[in-house]
Amino acid sequence: MNDLSPNPTSQDLALRLLAHESATADSSTVSAGFRVCERLRPVLSTLTGTLGYRSLLMRALTLARRESVLLRSVEVNADGSLESLNRNAGEESELLVMHLISLLAAFIGKPLTVRLLQDVWPDLAGSNSINRTIINDQRQ
Repeated sequence: MNDLSPNPTSQDLALRLLAHESATADSSTVSAGFRVCERLRPVLSTLTGTLGYRSLLMRALTLARRESVLLRSVEVNADGSLESLNRNAGEESELLVMHLISLLAAFIGKPLTVRLLQDVWPDLAGSNSINRTIINDQRQ
């Protein structure tokens, strides 16, 4: 694994968020990954400003594009929202979420990242076990 790859803890957390969004989705045509980013946008924009969130999301997208050519059709709008010209790009959006969570953890730390995510998804199953996993991962 290189320095740009999401660590296993970030991957696990991203997969839990994606599964949760998939399970709670209505008949929306928006992918679970795009919904995760959209739910994070107001919280992170409050903390970092719209430009800060947009920069973080653009960096995550740049890293994810290295792993999936489908994500080349995804654009980050000025307000930080995502737009794609390719419907199939949504299927690859899990890579985007993994990189976004990984970058967030790198910048603000894993415990604070988990706390922020628990605030956005308070009903996320296993959030306490995720918190323990991340804290134990940080001690190693």
